[in-house]
Amino acid sequence: MRILALTRYGRLGASSRLRSLQFESVLEAMGVAIRVQPLIGDEMLREKYESRNYRSGRMLKAYAARIWQMLSRRQFDLVWIEKEALPWMPAALESVLLRGVPYVLDYDDAIFHNYDLHASKWVRRALGRRIDRLMAGARLVVGGNDYLAQRARDAGAPRVEVVPTVVDLDRYGFQAQHEQTGVPHLVWIGSPSTVKYLGALEMPLAVLAGRFEFKLRVIGATLDMAGVDVECVPWTEETEAQAIALCDVGIMPLADSPWERGKCGYKLIQYMACGLPVVASPVGVNKQIVRDGIDGFLAEAPDVWVARLEQLLGNPVLRKTMGKAGRHRVEAEYSVQQVGPRLASMLLSAVGETVCAD
Repeated sequence: MRILALTRYGRLGASSRLRSLQFESVLEAMGVAIRVQPLIGDEMLREKYESRNYRSGRMLKAYAARIWQMLSRRQFDLVWIEKEALPWMPAALESVLLRGVPYVLDYDDAIFHNYDLHASKWVRRALGRRIDRLMAGARLVVGGNDYLAQRARDAGAPRVEVVPTVVDLDRYGFQAQHEQTGVPHLVWIGSPSTVKYLGALEMPLAVLAGRFEFKLRVIGATLDMAGVDVECVPWTEETEAQAIALCDVGIMPLADSPWERGKCGYKLIQYMACGLPVVASPVGVNKQIVRDGIDGFLAEAPDVWVARLEQLLGNPVLRKTMGKAGRHRVEAEYSVQQVGPRLASMLLSAVGETVCAD
């Protein structure tokens, strides 16, 4: 069996690395030949992080290359698409370029809201149902949470499955955590585009800093926060697990809006894989990942954030107990080792199924 994987990014892009690339070895072990073709390579993504925009010339070349890749689709048994093949293009064009070969769509973000909630009424009118049309024609739609899966069902997708974003347990060794001594560390991991969510904790963390000595480790972005000792650490794929494991509590604040309800809570799973208790906003899938009072806490109001973080920073035994519970949960439900074979079976079975006509 041959699969053409049309990812959004290369390994530098978290969504592509986690939703597609980390399953390559699982698929290959099942006899699947997979060709990965990113739309945006690592160099382009680095430029985006530095300048906040893509160069128009590079983007045009990227789209041209993607169309050429899609024209070769009949060499493959299945096309596996992360999010969408041609962002901002009419759905009809993408559908034509996928005709004749079954395709699977995978979502870990509510990208349909880029279109149906766009500020421009012209974009909403022209592209508001773009993703829904692609979902309806897919052999299978895979969503990272129930919010994304329900959108696919509502769009008329013939088959919809929920597959969470997971970690590779071989990269997240439980024995490594809590080797750090001295000042306890809160940790947040993300990117320059998502560090904005930490702004909601500026007041709670400043209050907490008046009661406890701690550091806030920010992995993958830069941040200044008045009254808080912030330590910014560059992200690399090789060091991210250790950078988390040497901390004490993982945090994930989020706004409560349609876009955030589509997120898959991956950073919570990373923290828990490292044996850290977590504190998170009760938004979207966070409410399913975090078992409040067992492997962490859900916190909405600023005073609740202060209380829960204070409770954990002041109680090493509670941190250890919750951290173990979280690690066990990840081993059972949120690992490549558990989820990989299931996803591979879905892709294999999708080739032999037929899409029901409307």
